[in-house]
Amino acid sequence: MPAPEESLARLYRQTVLEHSRQPHNLGRMAQPDHQASGDNPLCGDRITLYLREKAGCITEAAFEGTGCAISLASASMLTDLVPGRPAAEVRRLVRTIMDAFAGSNGTLPGDLAALGEVRAYPARIRCATLPWKTLDAALDDAGTPVSTE
Repeated sequence: MPAPEESLARLYRQTVLEHSRQPHNLGRMAQPDHQASGDNPLCGDRITLYLREKAGCITEAAFEGTGCAISLASASMLTDLVPGRPAAEVRRLVRTIMDAFAGSNGTLPGDLAALGEVRAYPARIRCATLPWKTLDAALDDAGTPVSTE
């Protein structure tokens, strides 16, 4: 029988694979209120994030992208977590997630917990955080693409 840590790691890997193979909210959004693009030249990840906002609350999120499983899974998870939250809360969520990836511990909400193992591989942290950096840029209506360089 596998140790509990092995079973949990396997479950997390399965969650990442499911999100990367069948990403949620994948596709271009017509007439978004906010949008930004980002790329990770080291891995080849490219993400364009689209948001709709009404009365200070993010009502819808979608993305287009190509890249590694970690980047696509992170973007998919982002689009599940953000809708229904006020923009100010989304900004705090971005900081919380960036801080969690920057440290060796820290709680990642929802399915994002499955990406926690990425912290052991510093080069892959860029893959996981690219969608979140792009989200921050979209909320700022930044005209220049985000890069993980």
